[in-house]
Amino acid sequence: MADQYAQSGEDNRPTEIPAIRWEEPPEGPVLVLLDQTRLPAEEVELVCTDAPALVEAIRSLAVRGAPLLGIAGAYGVALAAVRGFDVDDAANALAGARPTAVNLAVGVRRAHAAYRAGLARSGDAGEAAAAALLAARALHREDAEASARMAERGLALLDELLPGGGHRILTHCNTGSLVSGGEGTAFAVALAAQRAGRLRRLWVDETRPLLQGARLTAYEAARTGMAYTLLTDNAAGSLFAAGEVDAVLIGADRIAADGSVANKVGSYPLAVLARYHHVPFIVVAPLTTVDPDTPDGAAIEVEQRPGFEVTEVAVPQAPVTGAGGGVPVAPLGTQAYNPAFDVTPPELVTAIVTEEGTVSPVTAEALAELCGRARQVTTG
Repeated sequence: MADQYAQSGEDNRPTEIPAIRWEEPPEGPVLVLLDQTRLPAEEVELVCTDAPALVEAIRSLAVRGAPLLGIAGAYGVALAAVRGFDVDDAANALAGARPTAVNLAVGVRRAHAAYRAGLARSGDAGEAAAAALLAARALHREDAEASARMAERGLALLDELLPGGGHRILTHCNTGSLVSGGEGTAFAVALAAQRAGRLRRLWVDETRPLLQGARLTAYEAARTGMAYTLLTDNAAGSLFAAGEVDAVLIGADRIAADGSVANKVGSYPLAVLARYHHVPFIVVAPLTTVDPDTPDGAAIEVEQRPGFEVTEVAVPQAPVTGAGGGVPVAPLGTQAYNPAFDVTPPELVTAIVTEEGTVSPVTAEALAELCGRARQVTTG
């Protein structure tokens, strides 16, 4: 394993550094990631030369976000295959790197199946590796296309629910191009509203404890010239009470068969607030996030993160004194409860927007029907 960092140039103008890309330098294929743990202070790329390096990048959140994890997982299998490592071991390690995000396992399975089919067909490991890479690139392309369709459908729904424009949207965590092969999920809808002249304000939840909203969504909003305001998570209630929120838009890491939605912790309280204040609560996610094998929200495995993410904060250029590499903000030995996600029941979700259609009201039957129609289109 030989990870290395490559610092981007000094030009401060907005750049189009992709969140993930496959490269083939003379020394061998690599997967290059924009290290999201270093944003917004610096744009640094992390180069993965094998699956263990990618597993560590996934666990450390250098690469994150449901759709992008699927793409990364598929490329990780291809990377193991092309470089001659044990593909089965790589696939198992990658699929288990973050248990809640179903897209990761979906991407791994897709590339792994392509590899095994290629091997069975030709018996040639090189051809099988090429098949795995082709599958990963196809998933990458399909996600970009899905992102554009979700943005279109999401904006149409907003205009239907909130005629007249001037949308004030509250979002949580990060759902833009940093989590997608395209422009994202929920953030892509807000971006479409901005381009159509119908976005008045994007309210950005800070998203504690790792500040994906403050560090990443604000970064993306600033780069696109969007009107946005950052708030601490516990300030959202006062915004609702003041009538300043027209809709809540979030992404999802897993959607159960009954329509229960697992998303970054803090999403469920927003759904409760939205219901009380009669504000639409909209989930935007590709169909790959829907897991028909998970019957309901209680069956979703929620990842538990290290306690130091709560008891310490990372402060650039400050002395490191905490066990997790940050500055302690709680007494030594404090126990922390740190689930990465929470689960919102379907009755609190106004609509689920996917690239293939919108489900509203959200029921198991409607979700199954949408998935069934999508499969027919794919196989027809």
